[in-house]
Amino acid sequence: MDWVTLEDQYASGVYAKRGLAIVSGQGATLTDDHGRVYIDCVGGQGTANIGHVHPRWLKALTDQAGVLLNCPEMFSNDQRALYMQELLSAAPFNMQRVFFCNSGAEAIEGALKFARAATGRTQIIAAKRAFHGRTMGALSATWNKKYRDPFLPLVPDFNHITFNEVNDLETITEKTAAVLLEVIQGEGGVYPIDPAYLQAVRETCDRTGALLIVDEVQTGFGRTGKLFAVEHFGVPVDLLCVAKSMAGGLPMGAILMGPKVGRMEPGIHGSTFGGNPLVCAAARETLKILQEEHLIEQAAVLGVEFQQQLRAIQSPLIRDVRGMGLIVGVELKQKVAPYIKRLTELGVLALPAGMTVLRFLPPLVISREQLNQVAAAVTQVLTEG
Repeated sequence: MDWVTLEDQYASGVYAKRGLAIVSGQGATLTDDHGRVYIDCVGGQGTANIGHVHPRWLKALTDQAGVLLNCPEMFSNDQRALYMQELLSAAPFNMQRVFFCNSGAEAIEGALKFARAATGRTQIIAAKRAFHGRTMGALSATWNKKYRDPFLPLVPDFNHITFNEVNDLETITEKTAAVLLEVIQGEGGVYPIDPAYLQAVRETCDRTGALLIVDEVQTGFGRTGKLFAVEHFGVPVDLLCVAKSMAGGLPMGAILMGPKVGRMEPGIHGSTFGGNPLVCAAARETLKILQEEHLIEQAAVLGVEFQQQLRAIQSPLIRDVRGMGLIVGVELKQKVAPYIKRLTELGVLALPAGMTVLRFLPPLVISREQLNQVAAAVTQVLTEG
């Protein structure tokens, strides 16, 4: 069966397809319908941190599937209660409460609502180059006109400041409900935040009474060599948005809430599927795998080695290499699409981050040998011809 043609016949058209049908995965590899194996540096766009079909995760999932799938939050549940406790115990900065949802965009939407409810203010400030999602509130915080313009007018009272520019922080005032930032701008080009800038934002928020929301949808759960990327900086946040690899690949998101936010009023927000027992069981095991199999520490070590290999490539095409842990970007002096295609031919799947940045988000279970193969393929692609 030609799965590419069949899917294209019925698909909405919103995705730019690569002409490849992936049918199975194992660890840090994916296999297509012709049996060809690829090293996965797309990682489900950051959802596959513990790898594909991890045996411990699979057991936790199947065990819970035979017990209970759905339990809305009007009722308490054992898996949900335990995961709340375990997640908040592992989280930094005295996070006290959690709201569960199903995706990163939903986490951002909820955080924006919670910030407005907690402060009684409406203004939201985000950063230029930011990407926070495609729903209307998250899209209003997103910078790129490509995503925004087809859906104008968006939610009012959103403003954008220059990322890593301290002199731009005067935009934050007593009218600001929250400042929303990524610790690493992933879709925007893999730009890490400047520690001094993050500290300055925190101080400005404290002075004006605004809340600080950090978007760790892509950088959370070990990706950067810490459970959460903000831990590298030691700067407390008020709302922490997470998703992607939270439940090992199943749809799940959350908002972690600090002491400045407080307990929300009943009925102010909700989610039908958020925090269901199945994803909570999967998320509990995911957290244990990350911690017990030392995948977070491995991401830190392998990320440094991988960036060193990429920086050693002698190619006039390369403008910069940047990242943290196993989120790595190679900025080129021209568009990356042909190089992504060539990498696929060599058995490596990678992502763009904007028009000119190659982005690598491999599962954290990737081996040193596999990353060496990826570096060799990138070297070949950027030096041949």
